[in-house]
Amino acid sequence: MNQYPEGGQDARIDDDGSGWHTPVPPGHPASALLCAEAVRSRCAVVTEYVASGESALFTWHPDRVHAVADYVAATIRRRYRDLKVPYHSRWRHFESGGPGEEKLDRWQILCERAGMSGADHCEERARIGIDLVIPSVLLDAGAGPDWRYRDPASDLMLTRSEGLGVASFDLFARGGFSAEHGDPLRADGERLARMDASTIATAFQVAAHNPLVGLEGRAGLLRRLGEVVQATPAVFGTPARLGNLYDYLAKHAVDGRIEASFVLRTLLVALGPVWPGRVQLDGISLGDCWRHEAAPDGLVPFHKLTQWLTYSLLEPLEDAGLTVTGLDALTGLPEYRNGGLLFDFELMVPRNPDFAAGTHTVDEPVIVEWRALTVTGLDLVAEGVRQALGVTQEDFPLARVLEGGTWAAGRRIAAQRRPGGTPPFAIQSDGTVF
Repeated sequence: MNQYPEGGQDARIDDDGSGWHTPVPPGHPASALLCAEAVRSRCAVVTEYVASGESALFTWHPDRVHAVADYVAATIRRRYRDLKVPYHSRWRHFESGGPGEEKLDRWQILCERAGMSGADHCEERARIGIDLVIPSVLLDAGAGPDWRYRDPASDLMLTRSEGLGVASFDLFARGGFSAEHGDPLRADGERLARMDASTIATAFQVAAHNPLVGLEGRAGLLRRLGEVVQATPAVFGTPARLGNLYDYLAKHAVDGRIEASFVLRTLLVALGPVWPGRVQLDGISLGDCWRHEAAPDGLVPFHKLTQWLTYSLLEPLEDAGLTVTGLDALTGLPEYRNGGLLFDFELMVPRNPDFAAGTHTVDEPVIVEWRALTVTGLDLVAEGVRQALGVTQEDFPLARVLEGGTWAAGRRIAAQRRPGGTPPFAIQSDGTVF
């Protein structure tokens, strides 16, 4: 008998008798927006609106998809000659700082030092991996052009996502998220709820000459994370620990298999209250969801950081023996590198010639439209990349196309076109979206 409601696995966060109930009641109109299917379908509506010429903001040029796909395929072959591309996830940033082009496997070193290597520790290792990656992803919004992190392991100066990743890894390894003395490798709700900006500033080497964008926003996210997980024992246990998410997901796996859409849905529902209240629908905050006139009900969800988190959970879950299926239910991530790649290749062209000269806010219709076009465009580019490489969707899901891939190609084209490899235009960041 199917243990899930009609339609397959669904996030049943109130099904263990804990007394805690989902913040999104069944049948609530917000529920339909808390899934990757809504991201893809509503972005497609916006893309059709632009393609039909109705938009006053952008024009759409699908004839450019072939050129983008060829550029991405060439980037993949340069970086992964054997085409063995890992998932696009936070774990790639933890590997930064090795000599030359080599990777530095901080995670393996950390596990070996903690005596957590080997198959007999795989479940606890998964919990520790989840403890590490959730706060690290929440800290991954754009750092700004002036911030640097001196990596103690390599003495290299790391920037942007790599610097943020290694800084958060080091903070975790020192017990920065743990409430248990003598047990540093964990992330507890109690400790996260007490996180302040000064702690992050110290850990991330922030100073007047080394400013980090959105410092207060990042600290606020971690505090809310701690409060939310303590209020969600069905998922995170008592006392609340982020790594207990593994046990929740393992319990809902069928024959060791769990759908990526279920993982995402669980995160969107369980962690939804973490995000700042922006757009709300009947009292429910929709997180990374914004208004656009072409979309049904005027709302377009993206859930960029939550999808990035879902991608980043694949490796610890698989390390523990779970098989995550349906990866292509998730969408591409509409942010600077992916969206910058498509913008630089003129897949979408702003009607305002001065668009790139100013600084924009994340809720502006022109930014919402650019992000929606990015989601649709990444699906089209992924198809072209697979054709160029001679691989199948099963062997080369979107998670590998992004890593190989569109994100790296976005950074590559930016470096070719602008000093310092800056994005093609600027968006004001509060540390909670980009």
